[in-house]
Amino acid sequence: MPTESINLAVTAGWNFDNSYARLPEIFRAELAPVPVQSPRLLVFNAALAAELGLDEKALLGPEGAAIFAGNQLPEGAQPIAQAYAGHQFGSFTMLGDGRAILLGEHLTPGGQRFDIQLKGSGQTPFSRRGDGRASLGPMLREYIISEALHAMGVPTTRSLAVVLTGEPVFRETPLPGAILTRVAASHLRVGTFEYAAARRDEGALKTLADYTIQRHFPELAAAENPYLALFYAVAERQAALVAQWMAVGFIHGVMNTDNVSIAGETIDYGPCAFMDAYDPATVFSSIDTQGRYAFSNQPQIAHWNLVRFAETLVPLLHEEQEKAVSIAEEAIGSFSGMYRHYWLAAMRAKLGLFNPEITDPALIKGLLDWMEGSRADFTNTFRSLSAETLPGEPLYQQDAFRQWHERWQLRLARQPQALEEARQLMRHHNPAIIPRNHQVEAALDAAVKKGDLSVLRRLLLALAKPDEDHPEYAEYRLPPEPGEGVYQTFCGT
Repeated sequence: MPTESINLAVTAGWNFDNSYARLPEIFRAELAPVPVQSPRLLVFNAALAAELGLDEKALLGPEGAAIFAGNQLPEGAQPIAQAYAGHQFGSFTMLGDGRAILLGEHLTPGGQRFDIQLKGSGQTPFSRRGDGRASLGPMLREYIISEALHAMGVPTTRSLAVVLTGEPVFRETPLPGAILTRVAASHLRVGTFEYAAARRDEGALKTLADYTIQRHFPELAAAENPYLALFYAVAERQAALVAQWMAVGFIHGVMNTDNVSIAGETIDYGPCAFMDAYDPATVFSSIDTQGRYAFSNQPQIAHWNLVRFAETLVPLLHEEQEKAVSIAEEAIGSFSGMYRHYWLAAMRAKLGLFNPEITDPALIKGLLDWMEGSRADFTNTFRSLSAETLPGEPLYQQDAFRQWHERWQLRLARQPQALEEARQLMRHHNPAIIPRNHQVEAALDAAVKKGDLSVLRRLLLALAKPDEDHPEYAEYRLPPEPGEGVYQTFCGT
C-alpha cells in the first residue's frame, strides 16, 4: 500500500474492523475497486464525517478523492463485493454487488459500527453484463434524498461523498461517471438470507443468522428461539420504516428483497421520489410498468418480502419442518398489526393527536379521501393544518373539507393538551420542505449538464431542517407547475 494512503488513513481517523469479511467465503468476493482516471471530490458530507469521527480537512482535496474513488485504500480496509440473491419484481435471481465494493466496517469513537461502501466502483464477479459504473445524476439523487430522509428522522443509509471519475459512463448517451460513498448500519439484506437458503447451505444460513443477531440484535441471543425473535425484530423495523415512508409521501420505487435492509434502513435509492398531489396509486419508476411498487402497495410489498425472509428461516425455527412452517406462518401474521400500529401513531402525530381514540382511523381516512378527490398536495396540506389559520386557498373552502375540519377540531378539543402543543407536534412530524421531484431534477440537470453545483447546494441547505419555516426557502414549498411535473424516474443502471 502506498505510504501516502497510510498517512492519510492515520490523519483521517479511519478505524476498520471487518466482521462481515470473516463470514464463510460464499458470502463475498475479495477484490479491490477498479481505479479511475482523474477523481475529483464533488460533494462531501462534513456533518456525517464528524459523526463518524473522521477528519474533514484530511479528506478534502485530491487525497480524499482518491479514497472515495477507490484509487487508494485507507489502512485497515478489506475490500469485498457481497453476494446475495433477490426477488426482483417477484422473480427470484442470484445477485451480488455488481457495481459496489464494501471497503469495510468503520468503528466510530463511540463504538458504533458502519459499513463504508463505494457505489459505482467497477466490475465485480457479480456484474453479469454490467459495466460496474454509475453516472453522476443517480449518485447525486441518492445523496439528496437519503440526507433529506435522515433530516426527517426516517432510518436510512447515508451519503458521505460523491466523486467524479473523469471517465464517461455509457447508457443511452455518454454521461459523467461518479462514485458515491454510502454509509450503512450494514448491507445485510433479506436477499442475503435468500442467497444462503438457495444454496441449501444450512450451516452458512445459521452462521449468517447468528452474525446478524450479534451485529444488530444482541439482546435476542438469549431468547428461547433466537431465530424466531430475529424475524419479529426485523418485521417490526420494517413495519416502522414503511409507516414512516407513508407518513411523508415517500415512494421507494424498487422494493425488491435485495433492497430490504435487515437493519431497517432505507437502502438502495434508485427511482425513488416524493408524492406531490395525493394519489395512492402514484408510481414514478420507469421500470415499474405494472405499479407493483406504487405508494399504496408499499405495506403489502413489505409483508410479501417478509414472507420471503421467513421462508429462509424455516430450517432454523424447529427441527420438524411442519412445526417450523407453522411457527413461521404465525409470525408472518403479526406484520399487519405491527404496521397498523406504527402507521396510526405516525398519522395521529401528523394531526396533533396525543392519545388514541377508536374513531381516529375514520378521521384519518376522511382527510385522505378528500385529499385524493381534490388532488391536494400531500405535504402542504398537512403542514397547513399545523398553522394557526388555514391558507385562504379555495381548496380549503370546499364543503367536504370544512366538514372534516370541524370533526378534527372537536377531536383536538377532547384531549387535555393545549392547541399550541398539538401544533408543535404537527410541525415536528409534517415537513415544510421535501425534495420535490422537479426541484431535484433541476439540481441534477444543473450539476450534470452545466457543472453548476449551486442549485444542489441550496437545495441541500433547505432540506437540512425540514420541519422549520424558512422564508428564504419558500420556493421549495411550491408544488410543480403543470409543465414542471416529473412523471418518471430512472434507476441509473
